[in-house]
Amino acid sequence: MPTEGLYTQPPGEQIWKVPAHGAARFSWEYGDGRERLLALYQKGKDKQWDATKRIDWTQEVDPFDPLGTPDEAMSIYGTRYWDTMSDRDKGLLRQHYTAWQFSQFLHGEQGAMICAARIVESVPDLDAKFYSATQTMDEARHAEVYGRFLQDKVGMLYPINDNLQSLLGDTLRDSRWDMPYLGMQVLIEGLALAAFGMIRDTTTKPLPKQILAYVMQDEARHVAFGRMALRDYYKQLSDAELREREEFVIEGCYLMRDRLRGLEVLENFGIPTAEAAEMTERSEFLHLFRKLLFSRIVPCVKDIGLWGPRLQKAYVDMGVFDLGDSNLDLLMTEDEEIAERLDAERFAAEESARVAEVAEAITLGATES
Repeated sequence: MPTEGLYTQPPGEQIWKVPAHGAARFSWEYGDGRERLLALYQKGKDKQWDATKRIDWTQEVDPFDPLGTPDEAMSIYGTRYWDTMSDRDKGLLRQHYTAWQFSQFLHGEQGAMICAARIVESVPDLDAKFYSATQTMDEARHAEVYGRFLQDKVGMLYPINDNLQSLLGDTLRDSRWDMPYLGMQVLIEGLALAAFGMIRDTTTKPLPKQILAYVMQDEARHVAFGRMALRDYYKQLSDAELREREEFVIEGCYLMRDRLRGLEVLENFGIPTAEAAEMTERSEFLHLFRKLLFSRIVPCVKDIGLWGPRLQKAYVDMGVFDLGDSNLDLLMTEDEEIAERLDAERFAAEESARVAEVAEAITLGATES
């Protein structure tokens, strides 16, 4: 079904064209590769899944309460606007907030798919090309999943946020082969993972929980890939080259931090932009959300070797400097375990239902005889 009629406002041109720069690189060395990266490639192949089959799309979703998260999470909660809203309007607001959040996830996943394809094209090492090819498929599946959730269950989409579009454009326009890694694998994927995780851990609805858990299981591999590739490469760069990349990270982090306010939603409810921004900045939930959003990116940036004084100062200003010592590997392991646990619970429930069905049939047969 076309999504054009589901957008809250027209997204502009249907096709966004970003001029591509840089070289497509072929490698004629087919017998070599980094053991860790090839192991990750094997894992990427082993962990492919079908979104149509793994996710139970028969589960009902109330479009006016798609996530079941506390209303306190909305920046408008407790204000005069909230107090004068009818129950119907509050339901519409929940629908809009969910549509806005998952629309940004959807647009980001399409961006990740294109960046992964760009890495396949431009990265010089064949082992990295192999893994990026599996990631391109992962990101296509994620875009499929989020698109289906928005169309079939929420019934509404939002255009891409200006700041997210700006960061995607900067990432894709850069001719250096490592920039899609840095912009997408580290910044956008890292921040998205934290946003996914916060909703996954607070939603009371089984379908969005499934979707987020399974997507995060894939994303854990993607961030690991970016860390491996960039850590090796950045050891070879000069101080000047490292500073250029740190400036890109600083600008990207401010862009991503400022895009997370959802002002578009409040504007659609007639709240003036300046007042919406002020209310949002006062939200305790937003401050917590912002800090958690950087829980994945700050330790990753530090791990790959970008940790100069200016970057550290930026993280101090954002209030996230202390996250540099977070255990990123532990977070990724937990992401995988949560997805596997959901699978186990679902399979156990299905098996129990089959056993009950067989037992009922046996009892019915014995009664009739």
